Amino acid sequence: MRSDLAEGRYKTGDKLPTEAALAERFGVNRHTVRHGISALVAEGLVRTRRGAGAFVAATPTDYPIGKRVRFHENLIAAGRRPEKRVLALDERAATVGEAQALQIEAGDPVCAYHGLSLADGQPIAVFESLFPLARLLGITAALKDTSSVTQALSVVGIDDYTRASTRLTAVRATPTLALLLHVAEGDPLLKSSGVNNCAGGQPVEYGRTWFAGDRVTLTLET
Repeated sequence: MRSDLAEGRYKTGDKLPTEAALAERFGVNRHTVRHGISALVAEGLVRTRRGAGAFVAATPTDYPIGKRVRFHENLIAAGRRPEKRVLALDERAATVGEAQALQIEAGDPVCAYHGLSLADGQPIAVFESLFPLARLLGITAALKDTSSVTQALSVVGIDDYTRASTRLTAVRATPTLALLLHVAEGDPLLKSSGVNNCAGGQPVEYGRTWFAGDRVTLTLET
């Protein structure tokens, strides 16, 4: 059923087949069907009405990854209501891998921005964005004033930035990610790692995002 929803077989508001029809289709008993529907309800994909049946509550969000990745613009274009919740905002030393991505020295200070991305009130991704402090003076204070990375970068003098690289991998949900994304521990997630450069070609952001696999359809733009 998750695959059917992800592929758009059912649209938001559509009524799902009856328990009897689903039991026959999948070759299981109605108790198993009821358990599966309950799991989809818990994930926010399906809603039920007593005496009326089960209905599609949400379909996966199209999320393009191209030269310009903008969270709010992407979701608005997909007809969804974007929202970000800040989980943590601090300054720390860059690890070796982070320093390599940002073209700085290991141990150099970075601003680490952790947050939760939502579409129509449903969590779709957990993200961590890292910014080189020496290159972006005042970025931490700017992010405290706005949850928008684009606006915060503009405050510190970066009017435009583009995606330099993107790496996509499949991972399993850790207990923390499962709690934040309202999925089960071990469920499949899509992890995106990317570097954004300013107009001068210097990295200004290294981001890692964990998407709920059945709530987002990542599309690659060329």
